[in-house]
Amino acid sequence: MNIHYRVELREGERQQLLGLIAGGSPQARKVKRAQVLLAVDNAEGRKVFTDEEVAKAISVGTSTVYRTKRRFVELGLDAALSEEPRSGAARKTTAREDATLIALACSNPPVGRAHWTVRLLAGALVEKTELDSISGETVRRRLAENDLKPWQHKMWCIPKFDLEYVARMEDLLDLYAEPPDAARPVVCFDETPRQLLGETRVPVEAKPGRRKHYDYEYKRNGTANLFVMIDRHRSWRHVDVTDHHTNADFAEQMRKLVDEHYPDADCIRVVMDNLNTHKPASLYETFDAPEARRILRKLEFHFTPKHASWLNMAEIEISAIIAQCLDRRIGDKDTLEREVQACVRQRNEAGATIKWMFSLDDARVKMARAYNRSESLC
Repeated sequence: MNIHYRVELREGERQQLLGLIAGGSPQARKVKRAQVLLAVDNAEGRKVFTDEEVAKAISVGTSTVYRTKRRFVELGLDAALSEEPRSGAARKTTAREDATLIALACSNPPVGRAHWTVRLLAGALVEKTELDSISGETVRRRLAENDLKPWQHKMWCIPKFDLEYVARMEDLLDLYAEPPDAARPVVCFDETPRQLLGETRVPVEAKPGRRKHYDYEYKRNGTANLFVMIDRHRSWRHVDVTDHHTNADFAEQMRKLVDEHYPDADCIRVVMDNLNTHKPASLYETFDAPEARRILRKLEFHFTPKHASWLNMAEIEISAIIAQCLDRRIGDKDTLEREVQACVRQRNEAGATIKWMFSLDDARVKMARAYNRSESLC
């Protein structure tokens, strides 16, 4: 029996629907249902349109118009605007088959394949279960449910978390937590190589409606090196661009740190990684013994654990400089130095600092398992 529903919107309901449409809600179906109710509103003697007229005007089916009217009259405005519950199709795989798929995705791919694909997994699952067939889309959905993408790999430095790692990490975290002391500043130091890449063809500059174009081919013009220093407690960083990073280059950076950047400091605590040039012997190789000793008397080295460069704030600063300045082709050392110095000057003038959030207490909570493993080594 075809029941005719008469829709009469109250003024508050009508304003809610008009606001929903005017606001451009991303829920397209909800907006359509709001338009249906506004079109069939029969309050205050408004003109009534047939279901066919409403459906044609709003570009929906007549069944949508009918269901929306029925749910409004029987259940109210919120129900009329919301989705009706749907039964959905039956799941095509059992829990056992899902477990088999996950085990396959986490195993090594077949011989001759670099990684699993959806099609390979579908074929392997059919072989190992009683399934006659399974679509790639079903496999993809099951993998997505378990946040698995076996065709993707991520390169990562996997540290050896031992007592040496713990000792160096806690030393740095204590150092970062100390209050500022002008007589004993904390300076993070690191270096990074940069390729000098020139253009073989003149790029086509951008203009309205067209992005900048540059040729995929480039010219190698050698390399340069960036020595980066940043103060833990104030907005100061310094970058030197050099041709290479030898023992002598490192020794000269330490001399500048003592004589030029912090001449009034009693002791400069320097955080650095374990590069083979980062050693007191480099200063003795470069300067005579009295000069090397004079410089080293004002320096106190603190080394990051191996494969733990994230504990060096200079790494964060290098990432910022690359993102803001160096993410492009620069063909010669002079241009590189000019661009880098402009970036460093702007960051210093803007008062940019690194807000270090990881504390010793955080380390002991978040790395509790690793601490327990390191204790078991004793």
